[in-house]
Amino acid sequence: MNDDSFQKDVLNELGDDRLAEIAGLLGTDAAGAQSVVASTADAFAGGLAEKAENATPEEAEEVRAALTEAADPPLQGVAALGGGLGGLLGGGMMAGMLGKMAKPVASAVAKKTGLPEASVTRAIEIALPVVLAVVTKRATEKRNPGAAGAAPGAGGGGLGDLLGQVLGGGKK
Repeated sequence: MNDDSFQKDVLNELGDDRLAEIAGLLGTDAAGAQSVVASTADAFAGGLAEKAENATPEEAEEVRAALTEAADPPLQGVAALGGGLGGLLGGGMMAGMLGKMAKPVASAVAKKTGLPEASVTRAIEIALPVVLAVVTKRATEKRNPGAAGAAPGAGGGGLGDLLGQVLGGGKK
């Protein structure tokens, strides 16, 4: 992945304090926690990309609408989201989509890392609002890249292209 990767943005937004909290939950050091968060970010990005690739027209429209909604203020930053999965309830369509993906992502990350699924699930509860904040920030930047910007989904390109723009090409 490049230096502007989705996972790097998630790690930066997460910050040292929450990364240390995740490390404590997982019984690992900061490097181990970073690895789990990076795997989590990749799994969410890959899950969204997979959803786009295999989407029915209705599902594609749901993802497109969620990205468009994410690009619209006032939902900005982690502070607006609260903590844990419960804090996502007011986060709109993208929050709902990511919330539905949390259990399969936790399962996949636990399998990949060998960590207990319950611990990974708790770590994801901490990271998920940050993932949503990064998606929101990136969608907003793609919508408003200066004076001339189009809403996500406007113009040419398919849903996969749109997700690639927002997620930086992050795949499974």
